[in-house]
Order: sequence, then C-alpha cells, then structure tokens
Amino acid sequence: MKKEYATFDDFYQGYFLTGHRHKYTKLCHFLAIGLALLSGIVFLATLDWRWLAFAIFIGYSLSIVSHYLFEKNHPATYDYPLYSFFSAFRMFFETLLGKHQIF
Repeated sequence: MKKEYATFDDFYQGYFLTGHRHKYTKLCHFLAIGLALLSGIVFLATLDWRWLAFAIFIGYSLSIVSHYLFEKNHPATYDYPLYSFFSAFRMFFETLLGKHQIF
C-alpha cells in the first residue's frame, strides 16, 4: 500500500530523493527532462505533434530505464505520477543550480 504524503515537499524530500541517490540516475533524469523541455519548445514553435510525442517518450523512458540500471528500484512515477512528474522538474532545476551531482 502506498504512503500518503501531507505535502509535495514531504514527498520530494522523504521519498523522491531517496530513490534517486545514484549520480547516473540523476544524470539520466536531467537529460530526459532537458530533452523533453527542448522538444516541447520545438512543438510549440512548429505545432508538429511528433515533437510532443517525443517529449513524453524521452521524458519517461530514459528516466524509468535509469531506475532499473542504476538504482535497482521501482520508479516513483508508477505509484505517484503527479508528484513524480513535478519532482523530476524540481530536481532538474536544482541540478542546474548545483544542488545535485550528476558527473
């Protein structure tokens, strides 16, 4: 049974980050979100739906695979899809600010 979290921050600090300890998992998530954002921008500029499909595909596939390869755990997105979605973006921007090591 999945745990209920009182706030998004409780989820992010208490669950999401504990499942993303390996630097290569964080690197894969960083690349996935970065490529998804770029693809989303191209979609908005061209209105070519293939870019939106690519954004969704790359955003999830690279992130999910990294859990099985590096963390050896269950991706948070299966149990907490919305919190996980927003957490991935938070971790992306925190990585840009230097809070997470990916190299």
